[in-house]
Amino acid sequence: MTDMTYSQALNSALRQEMRRDDRVVVLGQDVGVYGGVFSVTQGLLDEFGPERVLDTPISENGMVGAAVGMAMSGLRPVVEMMYTDFMTLALDSIANGAAVFPFAYGDQVQVPIVIRTQGGAGANGGPQHSKSLEAWTAHLPGIHTVLPSTAADAKGLLTSALRSDDPVALVEHKLLYKTTGPVPEGDHLVPLGTAQVVRPGTDVSILALSRMVGEALIAAEHLAAAGIDAEVVDIRSLRPLDVATLAASARRTGRVVVATEAWVRYGPSAEIAAAVTEAAFAELRAPVVRLGSLGVPYPASPALEPTVVPDAAGIQQSVETLVKE
Repeated sequence: MTDMTYSQALNSALRQEMRRDDRVVVLGQDVGVYGGVFSVTQGLLDEFGPERVLDTPISENGMVGAAVGMAMSGLRPVVEMMYTDFMTLALDSIANGAAVFPFAYGDQVQVPIVIRTQGGAGANGGPQHSKSLEAWTAHLPGIHTVLPSTAADAKGLLTSALRSDDPVALVEHKLLYKTTGPVPEGDHLVPLGTAQVVRPGTDVSILALSRMVGEALIAAEHLAAAGIDAEVVDIRSLRPLDVATLAASARRTGRVVVATEAWVRYGPSAEIAAAVTEAAFAELRAPVVRLGSLGVPYPASPALEPTVVPDAAGIQQSVETLVKE
């Protein structure tokens, strides 16, 4: 194990896979000379050269479309989408290309493309640089969607994504890049589609996604001091969704809070709540509670942004209210 930042863990995964498989190429805006806006591709251009690390024009649909063609031709491209907000510009290539071409061509082609992007609030990025749009790719049959919350999972999930023959959207979080944690050296794979119990508990299950996992763990410590034993489950993957692990937790505790950063309406929390309710209805003592951002554009103001996004205090309050019912 080596302590790494989340950014360094992602860089380690890319570097190891590029050394292992010369079909892996990286493209995107500022991924080469600059080393990535969040330093994830730092040093890759020096080691692998401009034929495998390509700086692209500011054209999201163009670079994803090019990556889809590269993947269908035998390469394994990794596209860095600087902000998930910009995914709106590439939806044609994602939804009408990467997601459907294997089906449309009767499995005669594969599209092993990885779309690395980052979302989430907390950096005062404003309404065009703060969204959590992971529900968009998770809604598409044919594309895996995973969200690492730790440095170890960042490396493990990206490595699994790079070895997958299916398209994968890896959604990072801007506030996690500088967080640190122990990361296995060498090969480290976290299977796509697996959730993980990160804190066992008996009174309530907090099913959390991405940065909300850390907030849920903080809330769980405060709840423990008040005599409430909270289990925290890192959802990790939206497609495939590990309903078995989530439902097993719900059955153990009988109460569930789903904590995500995305907008609540029509977001991932709705699907997770529905799936858990369908699978564990008889064991639930109360309806599933959902937490997410308020249904407004994200403000850039440092004073206003925290009022829109859920946090540990909000999770704690929701759990306390649920347990009292």
